[in-house]
Amino acid sequence: MIKNDSTNFVLHAKSDQFYWEGTGQLSIKTFSNGQARYKTNKGFFAVEDNRYLLLNEGEYTLSIDEPQVVESFCIFFKTGFAEEVFHSLRETEDRLLTDPFKDTHSVGFFEKTYHINPALSSQLDHFKQIYPSLPIDSIGYEEQFHKIMLSILNEHFHTYNEIESLQAIRHSTREELYRRIMIAHDYIRAFFHTPIKLEEMAKAASLSPNHLLRTYYQVYGKTPHQHISEFRIHKAKQLLTESDYTMTYITFELGFQNPVSFSKMFKQHVGLSPRDYRKQVILDKKF
Repeated sequence: MIKNDSTNFVLHAKSDQFYWEGTGQLSIKTFSNGQARYKTNKGFFAVEDNRYLLLNEGEYTLSIDEPQVVESFCIFFKTGFAEEVFHSLRETEDRLLTDPFKDTHSVGFFEKTYHINPALSSQLDHFKQIYPSLPIDSIGYEEQFHKIMLSILNEHFHTYNEIESLQAIRHSTREELYRRIMIAHDYIRAFFHTPIKLEEMAKAASLSPNHLLRTYYQVYGKTPHQHISEFRIHKAKQLLTESDYTMTYITFELGFQNPVSFSKMFKQHVGLSPRDYRKQVILDKKF
């Protein structure tokens, strides 16, 4: 997926079964109608609808194993492109006019999955519609990469506000803690449907269990267990609404040991049993 001449390019494909490993450029990964899984030397990532994964240049593996066809739309940025756009945002007009090609500092993005905000969603949808008709390297083609990178950088700036919530004296320490908590959070997103062990998650984030729990709550205001429950409930609602899967299938698909424990947890959070929720959804669709 990497090109030797390091250009901006798009990868738009559809597949239900796919595996790839190698080295890629700085990129964002988006998928619809299913999920894709990535593994890097930083951690594990599950990318699904309404989220994107941002990866710095480096090695990774990608796998798709879904019962339906998944659509991917991934944007790859040439080496130095992020720094070029960042430079144009931070420097004054006078300095940009005096030395527009000044060497810039490297931008180290936080590798994690991000929610696709409305502005970026609109940009990606627009680019997906028009890119087949745009000649590669044309002005219109390159403009889209600049617009998307601006949105990514704005999210990057916003992330630093979250870092300040961590209780550490040195900024570099807060930043490293944040990176490790993000690894733990994406580990939960990737494996919430399995019986996650605290020790496994802590090891993935290179933190002690106590340090992980304390710092995770500082960032999110929620515990890992609360997030696991939220992700399971969200997925359960999706399966109950969009499929005819049995309760037993959904139970094990979400990592519960038996239908009773699944039903109890679902009712505790939703106020209805899974069966009653499905009936309600069916009735709502009729009216």
